[in-house]
Parts: sequence; structure tokens; C-alpha cells
Amino acid sequence: MQKKHIIIGMSGGVDSAVAAWLLKQQGHHVTGVFMKNWEDDDDSEYCSSRQDLIDAAAAADVIGIDLDAVNFAAQYKDRVFKHFLEEYGAGRTPNPDVLCNSEIKFRAFLDYAIAHGADALATGHYAGVRERDGNFELLRAHDGSKDQSYFLHQLTQAQLSKAVFPLYELLKKDVRTIAKREGIPNFAKKDSTGICFIGERPFREFLERYLPKTPGTMCTPDGKAVGTHQGLAYYTLGQRQGLGLGGNATGSGEPWFVAQKRMVQNELIVVQGHDHPLLSKHEVQVENMHWIGANTATENSVCGAKLRYRMVDAAAHVRETAPGTLQLTFDTPQFAPTPGQYAVLYQREVCLGGGVIVMR
Repeated sequence: MQKKHIIIGMSGGVDSAVAAWLLKQQGHHVTGVFMKNWEDDDDSEYCSSRQDLIDAAAAADVIGIDLDAVNFAAQYKDRVFKHFLEEYGAGRTPNPDVLCNSEIKFRAFLDYAIAHGADALATGHYAGVRERDGNFELLRAHDGSKDQSYFLHQLTQAQLSKAVFPLYELLKKDVRTIAKREGIPNFAKKDSTGICFIGERPFREFLERYLPKTPGTMCTPDGKAVGTHQGLAYYTLGQRQGLGLGGNATGSGEPWFVAQKRMVQNELIVVQGHDHPLLSKHEVQVENMHWIGANTATENSVCGAKLRYRMVDAAAHVRETAPGTLQLTFDTPQFAPTPGQYAVLYQREVCLGGGVIVMR
């Protein structure tokens, strides 16, 4: 194997620490970099960047590599958070982790790495990359429960050509075992599940700081008012928790779900029962489709599709209706396709790319 200078993003978590250790064991010249991308309330209980930096430094010391710190807060606000607020303000539900990877980790950070003499950029993502006939493929990780290719589906050929994912073949439990065996101090650190670089926090409370409350009526599809919402931006399709509606509001006893947003009327449409017909769709429209390699959407080709990160692939018949626009037709109706989220397509272990879900 050719030895390279590889810069790796170290978040303070166990995954990136073990990824750095693996690269060092392979004989590469490895430099760790801690990225700071959020500054608005860095002293709050929900921002842990100071502790994360301490954890990353402790891990780098054990591994025996240098650790630098860089600040991409301005790029994050301009390329990720601005879009995040615009989408929520328009009633959609964005996925900032996707933009975070394509615009910060593999654009701003990749530019930094190349400028500092790196041959490649590594992260602790659970995914793989493979070159085949001059084309770079994004692969699912061997640990299906941790696979993060969904969040990386917007990467380009140029970005993937410089990407290294050392955890591709490892299970999460093996990563923690390696970290404990090698004395890496964050071996038992809890995984982060919050907003990319912003942290775990009460989401509505956070959003209220940037988007004003616009209360309106919460009603059934036939117009019966059953409650009041605090602003359409604070809700997502398929949401069950946090509606403040008792199951017996109409006597059925079934839980309520968000089914639609009527932006002009400022109405939140809610229905009872997970199987209500308004909650599921046989067809989903996708725009701004990004193909990682060549466009493979032949007429009525069948791919595996994910409409959200945790779902199991669903067979989708893919039809390109215009350049960059797809219609996905499912044999089995899909629960609560959500505008602003991403539909990501797969052929077995290969991630083909994805686009943004829209509603017609």
C-alpha cells in the first residue's frame, strides 16, 4: 500500500479516534484536525465543543499524532445553517447532516487539507469508497446498523477521489473494543445524535431563536379545529409526539399524526391512526437529483430507496421526468415522505446518489 499524508477530522468521538489509529497502524503520515463550526452559544450546556476538543487531543496523544484545530463557523453559517433556516421557514424539513458533509467536511475541510499538503482526507464515517474503471463508488458500510452512506450521497467524484473511510469493514462494537484495548480514553463515549456541529438540544426551543412563532389552527382534513400549533416550521410530516392532542379528542382513542401543512392558511392538518391514507404515498417526486456516477435512471428501472436514514430500503421504480427530476413509484406505500428530506437510491451495496423530496 502506498503511504500517504492523510488529514483526518477528529470530533472527539471514538469513531474518528479509531479511524486515526488504523491509518497510523497502516504506516500513513496522519494529522488530526478538530473542526469548530458553531459559535453562537458555545458556552451553553448543549454545546460540547470544548470538551470534544479535549477528548480529541487526548486521543491524538495516545495514538501519537499531531492535532490542529480549525474554525469553519463562517462557512457553516453561510453554506449549511442559512439553508437550514430557509427550509424550515418554508415549511420543509431539511437534513443538515447531508449539507454538512458535502459543503463543510468534504469541501471547506477538504480544501484546507489539500492546501496543507494532504494526499487524502479521512473521517470516522461508516461507509466505503471504491474505484472501478476510473469511477469512484460510495459503498454501504459492513455494519448495516451504523452505515452512513445516506448522509454522504451528495459527494462528487472529485470529493470521493480524496476520501478515506477507515471504518468501512468494522462493526461498531469492534471499534469500541479496539479503542479500549489501545487505551484510547474516549472508548466508551456516547455517540452524538444532535444537529451536525450544533449538538443535542431541545429542538423547538432552539428553532424559536431564529424563526418567529406563528400560531395557527390544528385541524382535521375536513376542517374541524382540534387544537393550536405554534408555527408550521416546528412540525414535520408523520410527527406524533409534541402535538398536545389527547387520543380521545374525537373519541377514537388513536394517536394523532401530522399529515399536511397548509402554508397559505397557516393550518396544520392532523389525522388519527398510523395507517390513515393521508400519511402514506405510493409515489414520491424528487428534485435536484445528484448522481454520484453516471445517471443510471433508465425507464422504470428498480432501485432500493431510502426516504429517511433509518428506514430499510424499499423497492422503487425510477422514472426520470425531467433533467434532475425523478418520480419514484413504490409497490408498498411509504409512510410520511417529507418535503426537504432526501430520497437516496442504491443498487445493492452501491449508493447511486439522491435528491430532495418535494410534494406536488
